Order: sequence, then C-alpha cells, then structure tokens
Amino acid sequence: MKRITFLTILGFCFSAIFTFTVSAKTEFTYANFFPPTHVQSQLAESWIKEVEKRTNGEISIKYFPAGTLAKGPQIYDGVATGLADIGMTVLAYTRGRFPISEGIDLPLGYESGTQATKVANAVLNKFQPEEFNDTRLMFLHAHGPGLIHTTDKKVASIEDMKGLKIRAHGTSGLIVGALGGSPVGTGMGECYQMLQKGVVEGSMHPAEANKGWKLGEVVKYMTANHPVGYTTTFAVMMNKDKWNALSPQNQKIIKEINEEWIEKHAKAWDDIDVAGIEFFKSKGGEIIPLADGEADRWKAAVAPIIDGYIKKANEKGVDGKVVVDFIKANM
Repeated sequence: MKRITFLTILGFCFSAIFTFTVSAKTEFTYANFFPPTHVQSQLAESWIKEVEKRTNGEISIKYFPAGTLAKGPQIYDGVATGLADIGMTVLAYTRGRFPISEGIDLPLGYESGTQATKVANAVLNKFQPEEFNDTRLMFLHAHGPGLIHTTDKKVASIEDMKGLKIRAHGTSGLIVGALGGSPVGTGMGECYQMLQKGVVEGSMHPAEANKGWKLGEVVKYMTANHPVGYTTTFAVMMNKDKWNALSPQNQKIIKEINEEWIEKHAKAWDDIDVAGIEFFKSKGGEIIPLADGEADRWKAAVAPIIDGYIKKANEKGVDGKVVVDFIKANM
C-alpha cells in the first residue's frame, strides 16, 4: 500500500514537472497580409524559424499569412491590443497615423528596395518616433520604386493620366491625384480582381507585385516613372506586453535577428523587382518610357505632395522639413 502511494506521488511529481516545462514555453502568433507564396511572407516564416532555433525552442510562433488572423489595415492595432502577438503590415494603410514615418513614402525618386529600406531604418533610428509607442517595433523595410501600371491605356505623359481610375493608397493615392488620375484606395489583396473586372484601369505598385501578386497577368503597360518613384514602408512589430515579458537574453537574440532580416528583406525587394519585370514581360507587358522633359513635369506635379506632408507634419508637432531633409541626405 505504501509502495503504491509512493509511486502515485512520484508520478504526480513527474507530471507536475512536465507540465511546468511545457507551460514555460512562450507561444506567440504572427499576423501577415502577404500570401504565403510571396517572398516577403516566406521571409517572415524564416524569421520565425530563426527565432525558434536561436531560443532553443523557448519561443514558439504560429504563423497566419494572407490576412487569416487580421487584415492588413487591422494588423497594427491587432498587435497593440493583443489580437496578434507579432505582425507585419503597411503603414500607409492608416494614412496620417504615423506622421514621421509617412515621410519615407514620399515620391523622392527611390531607385531600389535596398535604398528605401536603408532610409526607413535610418529615420527610425534617428527620430525614435513616438507614433509606435503602443507596440514594440522590430524593424522597417520598404519596396523599390512604385510605378504606374495600366490595363489598356499607355501612360507616357501627364495628359495620359487624366481621369484614369488607379488603385492606390496612402502616398501613392496622392501621386495619382496630383498627376490627374482618380485614386481608388484599397489593399493589394483586392487589386487583381479589380484590374481583371475593370473596376480600376490601373494600379500603382512596385514591379515585384507583377509576380508576387500575379498582377502581371492583368496589366499590359508599365510606366517608367522612376523620377517620382515612391516607396511603401512595411513594419514588423510585437505586442509591447509580450515583448516586456521576454527574458533579456531572448530580447537580445531577437534584436540580433532583426538586424539580419532588415538586409534580407531589402535584398529580397530588389531581387523580386527583377523577377517581377521578367514575369511582366513574359506575359506580353510593355514598359513605357517618359518622353524627353516629361520627368521634370512629373516632379513639378508631385512637389505639392512633399510640401503638403511638411505642413501636416508640422501641425502634428513634427518638423516635417527636418524629416524630408534627413531622408534626402540619406538616399
């Protein structure tokens, strides 16, 4: 009888130890709007695996791509409130909310994703924006130059833009309006069908989206409007309480991984821009150059966007000119 009691107690102790070991494991959720086939989604997954590996399994992360846990525009607030523990989203989905970071997206003539990502993180490190204080920001990355794509009409001049319905959001929507088009604000997830069904006549997006989002199947023309190329800033963030609950060692590990993944995301944007152009051409797409002197006209047309940003930033207590000057100096 005593032996049975002893074995029972011993078994209970082992069970308790096992339960404690399991419960000591930290489990997170990661929300992303990119489809799982997109390289930026795959990089998010590889980030997850690296975190799990370097923390020796102390951290486990369940991944939810393609808006399955939260849609793109809801991800930042979702992380802040705890709907998701970690997230990746587009800051421009909530225009006006991030006044310092919004300056990164301006049509300043970006040439590559590497350049744009470098600028984005330089702004983050320089200004330490309070606009992100309700989450723990991991890092930023940004795509290569956003270009005009159309389904049926070639756009080689400002006049060609008049009245065209172009899917665009955030800064890209302002650019479309400044060039005489009609911006239609919606996320990338709806873009393919809108182009396919003729709801819009074009879209402003980087070349990579022609393959990454298959938009090269439904657009025929790409305008080489690089002189006014904008970017879109993407943020990876963690719920503040969940971050603060991590051990200093695991926080250090994640910070180190973040620095490595900034470079990976930047290079990926450039690589997939090349792939996107090749895919676009393979579907019969045609690249339309800007005529002589047209670039200066486009720059003049979008200049009020930059001035407008400075004014609105000032109204929110941010020295917009300082932000813009810093960005230009770091491009």
